[in-house]
Amino acid sequence: MEAPGSEGKPLQVAVVGSGPSGFYAAEALLKCGRIVNVDLIERLPAPFGLVRYGVAPDHPKLKEAILAYQVIARLPRFELLGNVTVGRDLTVEELRAHYHAVIFTSGAEADNRLGVPGEDLPGSHTATEFVAWYNGHPEYRDRRFDLSAEVVAVVGQGNVAADVCRILAKSVDDLRGTDIAEHALDALAQSRVREIHVIGRRGPAQAKFTNKELKELGELANCSAQLDPGALELNPESRAELEAKANFVSAKNVEILREFASRPVGGKPRRLIFHFLKSPSRLSGAGRLQQLELVRNRLEGTAFNQVARETGHTETLACGLLFRSIGYRGVPIAGAPFDAKRGVIPTRDGRVVDAAGTPIQGLYAAGWIRRGPTGIIGTNRADSVASVKSLLADLPALPQDARAGSKGIAPLLQARAVRPVSFAHWCAIDAEEVARGQAKGKPREKFTRVADMLACFECAARPAA
Repeated sequence: MEAPGSEGKPLQVAVVGSGPSGFYAAEALLKCGRIVNVDLIERLPAPFGLVRYGVAPDHPKLKEAILAYQVIARLPRFELLGNVTVGRDLTVEELRAHYHAVIFTSGAEADNRLGVPGEDLPGSHTATEFVAWYNGHPEYRDRRFDLSAEVVAVVGQGNVAADVCRILAKSVDDLRGTDIAEHALDALAQSRVREIHVIGRRGPAQAKFTNKELKELGELANCSAQLDPGALELNPESRAELEAKANFVSAKNVEILREFASRPVGGKPRRLIFHFLKSPSRLSGAGRLQQLELVRNRLEGTAFNQVARETGHTETLACGLLFRSIGYRGVPIAGAPFDAKRGVIPTRDGRVVDAAGTPIQGLYAAGWIRRGPTGIIGTNRADSVASVKSLLADLPALPQDARAGSKGIAPLLQARAVRPVSFAHWCAIDAEEVARGQAKGKPREKFTRVADMLACFECAARPAA
């Protein structure tokens, strides 16, 4: 029997998640030389995942990747099915019944926990909540952050932590011309934040900022970057790390931090203060966060394998708001295997495997849900291509009958009163957001309610009375 992938029997593939990995997987399938129908399934009406809802509004160049995804979306045999949640509106088994293969590209949506007492006090939040809130994500639209707190702690020293610090530190005038959500701009205009403490459990040589993002924290118009010069004293193993040619980013980070430490203190209304070799050990307060207890650490181990060990010495920081940014993890999809320890769908060469490590026919994964939250936006292309390569190699072992794809699941969605959002529908939403933004001197004003997104094309679709 002829394997799927011909004009008479197209290969039907569902890709779950419309972030970078999803689009790169779709592109690899549509350009593989076979006849493939790709349905990109997304739970929100808006595609593009973290490029839309995770990239900071004051970094618009990083959002230019969307232009490439729009080109992919216009390729023949591509279909977007937005506003559809796999595991709720459709089961994985239903997808397997109507597609030859399913690729999970749902990313890493949840934050790692600190695992300390008081972590869930009001005033303690994940970085994901804050980033999604100021980026207009509908599921985070109604979150509240007490920006009347004058002292804020940001736990973690990577680029997401830098984004959080920057948005807290900038004036609203600096943000007004971006695509930041209007509700966030209004709240930030009332902010009383004066001190932002960015805290890392290891030393300056192990901080995960990229050079550009770290340098930018020292260039803020109304916030001074500060740290104790003594915090830059490095142990021999850290010095060895910085001497490695391949570790030039860390070496440059330490150079930037030394320049910060040499600056005079004060002179600007806000301060950003770096802490190293400290970990949260307890959050406390009367009904909400008021104090953060930090334990001092020392580094143990060989160069590039150093771990932070608690010394037993503690200090207390009075603060009313905390954001943790210490890594991300995927969330389970009902009907798909999940490694709860690593926060990923378990795979081998992109093939989803069961508890015994045996590949499950027709199931694949790519991107952060496969490998964990590492790399930048472009890193996901090679990862998606590799998973698609495994899928194509498996064609003889996949179901050999014709599958209906989107035509097969359409009656299921209709019976469940789920209204899929096509790419044409999304273009109508997109155009309206841009028009709303132009009136305010912004690139766009995002809709932050799903109902408002759907209304953009539902009214036009209703027949005249």
